[in-house]
Amino acid sequence: MAKSKATKKFEKNKLPKILEQRNAVKKIKQRHNTSKKRKTEDREYYNDENAPDDDSKTQKKPKVASATDGDLFENMSVEQFFQGGFEVPSKPEKKDKKQSKKEKSGKRKRDEDAVEDVNGTDSAEEGEGENAIESHKDQLAALAEKDPEFFKYLQENDSELLDFKMAEEQDLDEISDLEEEDDKPSSKKSKKDKSDEGKSNLVKKSQVEQWEKSMKEQKSLRATREVVLAFRAAAHVGEAEEKNFKYSIANPDVYHDLLVLALKQIPEVLNHHLPVKELSNGRIRISTDSSKFKTLTTLLKSHSASLLHLLSNLTDSSTTKLVLNSTLHLVPYLLSFRRFLRDFVKQIVDIWSSPSTEDSARVTAYLVLRKLIVIGDQTLQEACLKSAYNGLLKGCRGTTPHTLPSINLMKNGGIDLFGIDEDLSYMLGFGYIRQLAVHLRNSITNNSKESYKQVYNWQYVHSLDFWSRVLSTHCDGLKQAEKGKQSPLHPLIYPLVQVTLGAARLIPTAQYFPLRLHLIRSLIRLSRHTGVYIPLASIILEMLSSNEMKKAPKASTLKPLDFAVIIRVPKSYLRTRILQDGVGDQIVEVLSEYFVLWATSVAFPELVVPPVVVVRKYLKKASVGDGNKNVRFNNALAGLVARLESNAKWIEEKRREVSFGPGRMDEVMGFSKGLEWEKSPLGVYVVTQRNVREERRKQLEEAKKEEERREKKAKEKKAKKQAEEEESDEDMSDDNDDSDESLDLDSDEDNE
Repeated sequence: MAKSKATKKFEKNKLPKILEQRNAVKKIKQRHNTSKKRKTEDREYYNDENAPDDDSKTQKKPKVASATDGDLFENMSVEQFFQGGFEVPSKPEKKDKKQSKKEKSGKRKRDEDAVEDVNGTDSAEEGEGENAIESHKDQLAALAEKDPEFFKYLQENDSELLDFKMAEEQDLDEISDLEEEDDKPSSKKSKKDKSDEGKSNLVKKSQVEQWEKSMKEQKSLRATREVVLAFRAAAHVGEAEEKNFKYSIANPDVYHDLLVLALKQIPEVLNHHLPVKELSNGRIRISTDSSKFKTLTTLLKSHSASLLHLLSNLTDSSTTKLVLNSTLHLVPYLLSFRRFLRDFVKQIVDIWSSPSTEDSARVTAYLVLRKLIVIGDQTLQEACLKSAYNGLLKGCRGTTPHTLPSINLMKNGGIDLFGIDEDLSYMLGFGYIRQLAVHLRNSITNNSKESYKQVYNWQYVHSLDFWSRVLSTHCDGLKQAEKGKQSPLHPLIYPLVQVTLGAARLIPTAQYFPLRLHLIRSLIRLSRHTGVYIPLASIILEMLSSNEMKKAPKASTLKPLDFAVIIRVPKSYLRTRILQDGVGDQIVEVLSEYFVLWATSVAFPELVVPPVVVVRKYLKKASVGDGNKNVRFNNALAGLVARLESNAKWIEEKRREVSFGPGRMDEVMGFSKGLEWEKSPLGVYVVTQRNVREERRKQLEEAKKEEERREKKAKEKKAKKQAEEEESDEDMSDDNDDSDESLDLDSDEDNE
């Protein structure tokens, strides 16, 4: 019979792991049986072999030889010593018939422990613990004899010190109860639990202060456990399941103090008991194999679950920042909780990508996400980067003047995240850029009217812009020269440029000129930082040949367009002077910014010949009357052409001084190293235009703020007037009621 697909998949993926687990369990059972068999043989040897035949109820109790038994071992050989001849048999005593089975089992257990001590089977840690307890007893006994008053003071004020069981062990034992409380099913509650259900302990301020003192001074795990339980109740305040918790909070001040205590002190206590060691490569190391970490795992799970629940329900940015700061210190301890990290990373990215959250909280969320990527393994890094990229796209759906700063903040954070491991970033970037190329290909091959919407949307534009920023930052020519090698991300430049150029030319109408300008700016940034030549002059000058820029515009009273926050021109702006002036300013700006990249290049005179010819032909038609008669735009273009020609002459003068030809590429590339682009004719023009645009932008921002203030005052004035009208209406209604009462009284008098 042929195997099914499910069977083959099971044999391939899960069967080896199951067989490995079975073999491990089998080995453990074999070791356990061997140990049990050995202990049984030892017990029979020491309890039965040397016992008298006539009295089966009596037993010999083995006695461990001490240092004072020198006479006993004086004439004893080594063979006799290991045969047990050194034992001193005790006198058989008759046992009481009423002795309980429990006492017998305890006696047998003590005998087995003694036999194990003789054979050296106890571990070194248990021996050290017993010796420490014995020495502790001796010290306290001596203290009681020498200074009975101080001993009495300790009994009254610090009884924990006189306990022979270490306080830390008690704390660890109590922390282990957290697991029992979390894992206890609600259907298996005892009668006492059911009767006490809903009667949780009310946290008081004095109790919080006592916990704080214990955690700060003693780093007490017992107090930490209680704070974790109380914090869990605080995280679920106002919910139905709050009644099932050990504690409850009713006072807002207590809630605040408890929240601050848990968020600030719990990481410090954990770091005291389980210190985090940072390695030279940025990774961390924690002794996860220690028994203390295994015991504290339950506490960490409970506290992390409470933190996650609290983060998902917070609306205040300051509290969110406080919780995230506490989580930042707990990240190294949470790496082993893979299932928790999945939900945790998702929640952190939601906070980081939410435009409604304040910048301080978003920056803290970014720091938590970055730490996860730095100290995590490759699987966690990949999951965090994918989640961050998806959060970035989610936050870019709506781009307005108010959300644009937060989008830029996310892009800057994402640039840093994708630069931590450039090899992993190359793998992810290749997949995402290929996905963008697939969307572009589908839009080109599909003839439907709505196919272009897969490309012409804010998420697609911001994706291309984000990857251009990533490559501009990490493939920068200066950084690569310092490192002495090329960045792993450098091969992504070519496919990104091809996808961006294809998207810009998908719909060449004037309605999508803003989108084209966004993509051109991204490519100019990429070319400036990487030094890669991208032919952008043709795609910029194509806008001059559109009907929107050729024909004379019509007058309009619409507001100027803000090209930074639009990718599509409204239909009401088409063929208007407002749109033509705006597009003309953008064309002059991107042309000058593009050519200034090569203002000091030895090939600049040949580079500007085609665009100068095209622009001069456009200006000639406008002067004759066949083209656009927009004097403002035509003068700006003429000024730019003059600057390009003067810069070409400046480079030609510099070229006369050189003695190398085009074939010597090393000297050709070094031609521009001694020249400063700011001092070139085109560079001076560009710097001046940048200052003018910056001044204009500040004026527009001030005008917007002033307009917002006026609108706010108008709304307040309107609300105040409306409130006064409502008050006057109420007064009139009261007067009418009084007049009605007086009329009723008059009518009553008339009736009398």
